[in-house]
Amino acid sequence: MSDADLIKLYSQRILALAADMPFTDPLVAPDAVMRKRAPLCGSTVEVAITLQDGRISGYSQTVHACALGQASAAIFGAHVIGCSRDQVARLRDQLAAMLKGGSVPDAPFGEYEVLTAARDYPNRHGSILLAPEATLAAFDSAIVA
Repeated sequence: MSDADLIKLYSQRILALAADMPFTDPLVAPDAVMRKRAPLCGSTVEVAITLQDGRISGYSQTVHACALGQASAAIFGAHVIGCSRDQVARLRDQLAAMLKGGSVPDAPFGEYEVLTAARDYPNRHGSILLAPEATLAAFDSAIVA
């Protein structure tokens, strides 16, 4: 990867998002906690959720990832409150498709457009998908419990 590629990949906006992570304070009594790891890069995201009427009413995240994974978690965290499991699954699917050349996810997740430069770096896709994948796993854990 050249220096120009790195500069393009880690743009100012991505770094600003990574530095402004929402919902980092732990939830007092979560309905579910789930941790996911991206095998290629070792990034991890742990999320905790509370649910009310099938929607996320509380959310926290602990993110140990590259700037791309952090930016993704920041975008996700900014819009996840009030989402249903179906909305999170749709976002995850749209994000995965975007990383393979598809369209940017629907509102309110359009800010993921900033990560389109990551399409050319498939070894980073797992990190970018961690927050929604961990949240889906937490939903499933809460529903089973």
